[in-house]
Amino acid sequence: MMFDGNNHTSIEELGEFGLINHLTQFVEHYQPTTIKGIGDDAAVIDHKNEHTVITTDLLIEGVHFDLAYVPLKHLGYKAVMVNLSDVYAMNAEAKQITVSIAISNRFPLEAIEELYAGILLACKTYQVDLVGGDTTSSTTGLIISVTALGTAKKETIVTRDGAKPNDLLVVTGDIGGAYMGLQVLEREKEVFKVNPNSQPDLEPYSYIVERQLKPEARKDIPKLLEALDVLPTSMIDISDGLSSETIHLCKNSKVGVNLFEEKIPLDPTVINVCEEFQLDSTTVALSGGEDYELLFTIAQNDYDKIKGNPNFTVIGHMTEEKEGMHLITRANQKVALKARGWNSFEEKEEKND
Repeated sequence: MMFDGNNHTSIEELGEFGLINHLTQFVEHYQPTTIKGIGDDAAVIDHKNEHTVITTDLLIEGVHFDLAYVPLKHLGYKAVMVNLSDVYAMNAEAKQITVSIAISNRFPLEAIEELYAGILLACKTYQVDLVGGDTTSSTTGLIISVTALGTAKKETIVTRDGAKPNDLLVVTGDIGGAYMGLQVLEREKEVFKVNPNSQPDLEPYSYIVERQLKPEARKDIPKLLEALDVLPTSMIDISDGLSSETIHLCKNSKVGVNLFEEKIPLDPTVINVCEEFQLDSTTVALSGGEDYELLFTIAQNDYDKIKGNPNFTVIGHMTEEKEGMHLITRANQKVALKARGWNSFEEKEEKND
């Protein structure tokens, strides 16, 4: 049942353990490695001869999301995606998650049920097991922390520090959609403040709004790379913007880069909406973030294996560290690449410059 604000069952009536039992009564397990899940002091997981990768993310109301336009079910789904994306960026397979939430008393049980509906949908869609977590009260709204565990063979884990000069820089999918979806939602929020009776027509923006509200982690990419017999030399997911993530790869690998503006993959909707908002699409792609695509490097002799594959776009190549990190513009000018991705510690005024 969708939370519509009309039903209000007080969480206080259930208590912490009653709430946990209520929310997890429909939890299913999909992974044979899950020996013991929710209901004990700790989960038990048997990964045998594989390496385990662990990642965690914290989402805070008012910092990472705005419930004025983010449905709770979408928020639950996205909270899981944010973490699974990091697992896939290690070239690993996601297996289990834990979810911890802190909730204020303004949220009735029905609202938290809606949040968990999104979490459980993500688990089912991506075949990961919810095996634990925590619930507590909050005085500042909603806080969600998700931890994801994944596995990979030792020799196939990909980190950020393996890129070499002359490696090719490759990105999956297209970039900038999530940021422009956010711009549309923020604009409609302001319109709603002025006229609460207005009903936004988001149909023309459906692709980019979905990229913002319900992103999909690239579970398919590690399997596709394996099928193509390609092992990236380094990899990262795009959560903070293409420029920031490229710089992370360069600094960790101690290399430079030439990233070509004309090669950056942009969906036509992104280009059109950038024009509508009078924003430069390259700037949006470089700095927007939250696309949850994968950015990786490959040896040049692997190029023929990915050439022509619609999932991949070669957008540049790595250079010697001393040559620096550059964007090569359409006018063939070399511009220093700057990390302008989203930073939760920035003041709002600075962030919007």
